[in-house]
Amino acid sequence: MSNFVFPPAEIPSAAVRGTDARYAVGRIFCVGRNYADHAREMGADPTREPPFYFTKPASALTPSGSTVPYPTETKNYHYEMELVLVIGAPIFKVTPEAAKAAIWGYAAGLDMTRRDLQAAAKAGGKPWDTAKGFDQSAILSDITRVSQTGLLEKGAITLSVNGVEKQHGDLADMIWNQAEIVSNLSHLYHLHPGDLIYTGTPAGVGAVVPGDVLVGRIEGLGEITLTVGQPE
Repeated sequence: MSNFVFPPAEIPSAAVRGTDARYAVGRIFCVGRNYADHAREMGADPTREPPFYFTKPASALTPSGSTVPYPTETKNYHYEMELVLVIGAPIFKVTPEAAKAAIWGYAAGLDMTRRDLQAAAKAGGKPWDTAKGFDQSAILSDITRVSQTGLLEKGAITLSVNGVEKQHGDLADMIWNQAEIVSNLSHLYHLHPGDLIYTGTPAGVGAVVPGDVLVGRIEGLGEITLTVGQPE
C-alpha cells in the first residue's frame, strides 16, 4: 500500500440516474464555438473549421442544484448551457460510427466562464485556464444512460435566468455533431470511461450576479439548476 504524504483527493464523480452507482470523472473536455449563432455572437466565423478544445480539471465538477460563490478576479461571470457526452468505452483514432457507439450517457452541463479573463487571454494570445478551469466551473446534472434516452441528436436546449429565457437552440444546430466530435477528439487523445465532453453552447450567453438562479433544460434529458452565491 502506498504511503502518501497527504491523503489523496477524493475522486470526482457524478450520479447516474436510476442507480446508486456513480461515474468516476477523470477528464473534462470542452468544444469551443460549436453552434453557428454563438460563434457569431463571439465575433467568430461559424464555418466548419476543425473543432478546437479546452479543458477543465475534474476537480471543477459541481452537481446540479448547488449554490456556488461568485468567483474571484472577475466582473463578468457568464453561463454557457451545454449537452455533455459521457464516454463508456476506450477508443483511439476511431471513425464517427465507432465513436457514436462509445457514447454511454448524457448530462446537462453549465460551462461557467470568467468572460473578462477569457477576453484578455484571447487578446494576448494566452491560455484560457483561469477563464475556464477555475473552481466549481463545470456544473453537471445526473447522468442518463443512452440505453434510456437513445441518441439525442436533436431537441431543444434552453437556459433561463430568474425565470427569463436567455438561451434557446436545438441540438441539431451543432456545427460538429456528437459522433464527429468524439471521433476527432479520439485522434488527439486515447479516450476512455471517465471522460466527459461538453459540446458547446447556443447563442445568448451572458453575465450573472449573486442571487441569480439558472435553470437549463435539454429535451429528452431533463434540467440543471445553479444558484449564484455571494463572493467568498
